[in-house]
Amino acid sequence: MRRLTAAVLFASTTLSSHAFGQRAPVELYPEGVPVPRSMTPDEQRRWNANPPPLMPSTTPEGPIHCVAEYEPMEGLLMAWENDASWEAILAAMAAKVTTTGDADVYMVVDTSGEQTTVSSQLSSAGVNMSRVKWVVRGTDTIWIRDYGPRYIYEGNVRAIVDHTYNRPRPNDDALPGFFATYKKHTMYTIGLVHGGGNFHLDANDNSFVTRLINNENPALTEQQIHDLWFDYQAVDTTFFTPFPTSIDSTQHIDMWMQVIADNKVVISDWPNNVGSTQDQICDNAATALAARGYTVYRTPARSVSGTHYTYTNVVMCNDIVMIPSYTNATVSPHNAPALATWQAALPNKTIYQIASQSIVTAAGVLHCIVMHVPEPLGGANPTVYLRSHRGGEVLEPGSWQTIRWSSDDDKVVTNVDILLSVDSGVSFTRTIAAMTADDGSHLWQVPNIHAPHARIRVLARDADGHTGYDQSEADLNVPGTPQWDDLDPPALDPVEIDPAP
Repeated sequence: MRRLTAAVLFASTTLSSHAFGQRAPVELYPEGVPVPRSMTPDEQRRWNANPPPLMPSTTPEGPIHCVAEYEPMEGLLMAWENDASWEAILAAMAAKVTTTGDADVYMVVDTSGEQTTVSSQLSSAGVNMSRVKWVVRGTDTIWIRDYGPRYIYEGNVRAIVDHTYNRPRPNDDALPGFFATYKKHTMYTIGLVHGGGNFHLDANDNSFVTRLINNENPALTEQQIHDLWFDYQAVDTTFFTPFPTSIDSTQHIDMWMQVIADNKVVISDWPNNVGSTQDQICDNAATALAARGYTVYRTPARSVSGTHYTYTNVVMCNDIVMIPSYTNATVSPHNAPALATWQAALPNKTIYQIASQSIVTAAGVLHCIVMHVPEPLGGANPTVYLRSHRGGEVLEPGSWQTIRWSSDDDKVVTNVDILLSVDSGVSFTRTIAAMTADDGSHLWQVPNIHAPHARIRVLARDADGHTGYDQSEADLNVPGTPQWDDLDPPALDPVEIDPAP
């Protein structure tokens, strides 16, 4: 994990609302109409007419770890949108995730009425309905990988990093803010126009993208883009050449690469297009990553009638991996070899093939329609990150101090205690606030005490009575007037007692 520094920010399209929970005022995408992952000509016109404006920066403050997809997951986030055959794919995946995947599904539906219908479909598909969490919020498209919340751990607390979605799809772009409120997670906005599928990472703080990101952010240099991701997600990013748009209209890295472990990666191969631009890009990436110590596995890829068929656009969730299979006569012979490659690469995982022919023609597959939600690090116990008063501050008596924190839990934090120590954290005998709301801040007037070794603790409590806390890492100084109870009792002179007469 790395300590963060300040960074510049660049922001949201005028068609989008990042305000938490605020619904966009226009419906641009009728229900049931398939929308491709790539930008439509009409969207391109609207995007050109409304380029993203600047907005204020919100930068993480604590030690950061950006979560890799093969790390333990609480669940997957999905949006029930667009074509019915695509929704059937969501249901098939949800069945695997909520059973052998040992994870929840956060299913985004437009209305409570739609929830009833979707619930019946999921149940019929074999989904463990006790593990479905409903998120009632309008979205535009199924492509939640590209617009959904990117998770980090800040200290031991989950937080979200949100980018400006690289499509003028207002309801989609607003979802991360809504989900942050739904989960009570802090959300930061990073200054990049971006689609989340053009990003992969391992758990050792290495990330990978194509230079599509450069084209989408022409005001920034590649180094500045690299530094933004370092500041917000604590990753060291490697940039690759994107595929030609004639091969992949999205130019996203998740269409030809997947990081599957700290030292393993799967990259597409093009045996029927040897020497092509896309073949050279994949071969060069495989060579570069092998030189860095990764074991590289190769799966076939084909471009048939303008459709990019890939076996790297997969979903990992705890002990399962879901990979696509296709019925196209030219491509289907690759299904078995691709499965064998994945089984060899991850022998301790259960690999499932998900029928994906209906969606691949829209320039995306399985990875594109889910977003990962990592597990809470405290398990059943709440976790806290003290965002202020970490140590070294001088707190003048009588001054007003805003104590800030963020919290996390497998369910929900119900309230917090805020406590004060005057002995460097050995004991916390003074209460600043008891069972106060877990709203992230508390205004406190510093008392007139002499406490050069003060520390603050925020202790969170959930409905089951589980607790967890964070506190100052070093002493705070309260230079008040010494009082009797601030000092050790003075030593008393010995008293001579007259002998009895």
